[in-house]
Amino acid sequence: MEFKHTSVLLYETVDGLNVKPDGIYVDGTLGGGGHASELCRRLSKEGTLIGIDRDKDALAAASQRLKEFDCKKIFVQDNYSNIKEILQDLNLEKIDGAMLDLGVSSFQLDNPERGFSYMQDAPLDMRMNRDDVFTAYDVVNEYSSGELKRIIKEYGEERWASRIADFIVKERAKKKIDSTEELVRIIKAAVPASARRDGPHPAKRTFMAIRIEVNDELGQLRKAAEDFIDVLAPGGRLSVITFHSLEDRIVKEAFAKEVNPCTCPPGLPVCVCGNKPRLKKITGKPTVAGEEELTENPRSRSAKLRVVERV
Repeated sequence: MEFKHTSVLLYETVDGLNVKPDGIYVDGTLGGGGHASELCRRLSKEGTLIGIDRDKDALAAASQRLKEFDCKKIFVQDNYSNIKEILQDLNLEKIDGAMLDLGVSSFQLDNPERGFSYMQDAPLDMRMNRDDVFTAYDVVNEYSSGELKRIIKEYGEERWASRIADFIVKERAKKKIDSTEELVRIIKAAVPASARRDGPHPAKRTFMAIRIEVNDELGQLRKAAEDFIDVLAPGGRLSVITFHSLEDRIVKEAFAKEVNPCTCPPGLPVCVCGNKPRLKKITGKPTVAGEEELTENPRSRSAKLRVVERV
């Protein structure tokens, strides 16, 4: 299948990095190479792109797409949260910038066999790295009702989480739930008709929650938010695009802690804790898609871009 993906906030993300032509930059969520293409366009032969993705298909597609550029290119199949180990393996200590485009790629959503989409029938999978063993099938068929309710409510912010969890447990007692189509049917039965008439597809939030659980997306992000800051050289920048309120909160809090690390009581006239900022904000409020981009790419609607610089 061709790797199609419309890069969200493309120029805003790469502009935010203030690219040095001979610098070393990381795209931690390489995908089809959309953001990386714009980055490589700004790098000279002396510049380096390190492209990281969990998905072999993404790496293969991106390496083809980026062939035309002269900069050095290093492709790594790994999780971006392992940035310190990846750089250590490459004998690198610091980088001049990095970008993360979180969530699932259009390619993964649109490829039926990957099982990410509630719009197409497929085996329950949802693994970003197909070498992993743990799948959506395991979550749906092995998690207790309480565990299902927790992830659907917390990660999917789904008001009908309890009913959906109960319906899943009831149905899987008759037979294992194997496909996305079966799961969608169960979710539709659990969500009252009045609620199905308004808002997004009734299965959207539950599918997102299961995907986040399968790929440990929030846990990996918490680790990465700190580790990417550690490996930035002075003046290096980090651009992060989030699509979910929980993702954005993790990024916002990680940045805020480094922008203002003072732990002194509010009443003290001067800081005595000695904690110095390691970051400064480049974006105050997060950057969001404009009307033109929203029209061309509806998936950009929930995107928020935050950019920081290492002091």
